[in-house]
Amino acid sequence: MAEAERAAGSPPGSVQVSVIVPVHNSQCWLDECLKSVWEQDFKQTMELSIFNDASKDGSAEIIAKWKIKLEDAGVPVIVGSNDSAQPRGVGFAKNQAIMQSSGTYLCFLDSFHLLVGTDEVRCKCVISVLERNQAMVTVTFIFVPFDDVMMPQRVRLQYEAAIQHPNSIIGCQVRREPPESTERYTRWINNLTEEQLLTQVFTSHGPTVIMPTWFCSREWFYQVGKFDEGGKGVPEDLLFFYKHLQKGGEVLRVNHCLLLYRYHPQAATHSVLEETIWNHRVKFLEDRVLSSWMSFTIWNAGKQGRKLYRSLSPANREKVTAFCDVDEKKIAKGFYTFEESEERPKPKIPICHFREATPPFIICVKQDLTGGAFETNLNMLNLKEGMDYYHFN
Repeated sequence: MAEAERAAGSPPGSVQVSVIVPVHNSQCWLDECLKSVWEQDFKQTMELSIFNDASKDGSAEIIAKWKIKLEDAGVPVIVGSNDSAQPRGVGFAKNQAIMQSSGTYLCFLDSFHLLVGTDEVRCKCVISVLERNQAMVTVTFIFVPFDDVMMPQRVRLQYEAAIQHPNSIIGCQVRREPPESTERYTRWINNLTEEQLLTQVFTSHGPTVIMPTWFCSREWFYQVGKFDEGGKGVPEDLLFFYKHLQKGGEVLRVNHCLLLYRYHPQAATHSVLEETIWNHRVKFLEDRVLSSWMSFTIWNAGKQGRKLYRSLSPANREKVTAFCDVDEKKIAKGFYTFEESEERPKPKIPICHFREATPPFIICVKQDLTGGAFETNLNMLNLKEGMDYYHFN
């Protein structure tokens, strides 16, 4: 990275892109994360903004090492820290890293939840942390078990897209390692159409461009509002994504693999309760879709369909005209009784075959899981996604 090349075409003192990196106890993986910043081929001005959220390991020393190396390459590095005994959480750390930065555009790169390296090295690092501080058992495994390493062209290609779409969250395709991990999810991430980036925002997969790939303008970030700082148990990325959409933001994806997204089954799952995310999803569906529908059918008379029905507001439950399914046993029952209702008689919702059902549909069937059978059934109805149906699987 030549300093003269980085500064070409930029006014003195201006920064085009701030790479935002929240850090918490990341010594096992931080080298590779920061190396991927150093390897970027972006020729405009770029800075790295790191916020170290109460790390108790060797993260600070690694940051100091890379600060020298990056600044020698013409990349200013801003480092903030929370020096208290307890971390404030990923939402807080991201907000702090953004506020201390100055770039016109923000490129997110997480180092809050990574486990990198061979099993032997990874285990030694984790054991070392646990031996020093038993309390770290909770903190070390609180976040999603992935790590993020940027491809060299990531900042350049997403910057080129962002300047054309200033009110957008720009994502990218990802490469999984190992390749067979979470195959369905990876296919979903990489293959959604431009329209589906907006129509499939209600599924259990979460944002249609995953947070480690986000790139957006600073101005738009502040228009949407900062990340929720509630800490453990708060799905701050999902809530920000919903606010972004509610304010009319676009969702785009650069169709190049710009992020290595590793999966480590040894690590535990995200600390946010599934029920918390479910409740946010239902509320968002009601606000964005059901509020404008007079009636609809829930596609799935099984567990997930019934759970959605029970979770709806009373006003939206009244709009459900039927459940539909392909399971003959469910259809033979004829109806679903809402036993939890205080109404007398208790509401009974008809169950019919999907070919006899009336759109629009809220679909609670998992995609890419039945060898194409569900997709074939849906396609035969000649419906339009985003108008005649939405996925809520």
